[in-house]
Amino acid sequence: MTTPTRPEAGATSVARAVDVAVSIEHAFDVFTLRMTDWWEPTHHLLADTSEMRVEPWVGGTLTDVNPAGERCTWGHVLVFDRPAAFAFSWDVTPGWELETDPERCSEVHVAFAALDDGRTRVVLEHRHLDRHGAGWEEMRSAVGGPGGWMLGLERLAVVAGGTDPAAGVRRPDTSGARPGPRA
Repeated sequence: MTTPTRPEAGATSVARAVDVAVSIEHAFDVFTLRMTDWWEPTHHLLADTSEMRVEPWVGGTLTDVNPAGERCTWGHVLVFDRPAAFAFSWDVTPGWELETDPERCSEVHVAFAALDDGRTRVVLEHRHLDRHGAGWEEMRSAVGGPGGWMLGLERLAVVAGGTDPAAGVRRPDTSGARPGPRA
């Protein structure tokens, strides 16, 4: 199995990438509108989350819902530019609780780039982790570790129709130029 791709990121950011064996439109739609399908089920603030909802517009929310109808809104859409870019606030504390102060929230930016062979490169950068204050380094380690964003991107590749991560998801070398989200 290859090692995770770690595109350049600053000390207060984490960046990961994966190539997905689907069109750019399909990759974008699965990432944004089918989060429930690829998100690690144990990575929720709301117990028994059964659905993740993304309101597909700037200012929309990212909300977990459980079978009892309880909701937890844990992010706000910053960019929704189908099929090229998606960004949202990460309204989660270093203690994995809901953050209500927007000044203490980080941002997740995702860029989608069509490759010549029909695949799509998905580059995710979790930025401004230091905004969370005390404990942000541990959050950076968690989202940057093997059970963090790389796990999510591997699950995305499977759900979107990519290669099974156990067989080796192709992780691109993006140490040079990489697509960036559009503001």
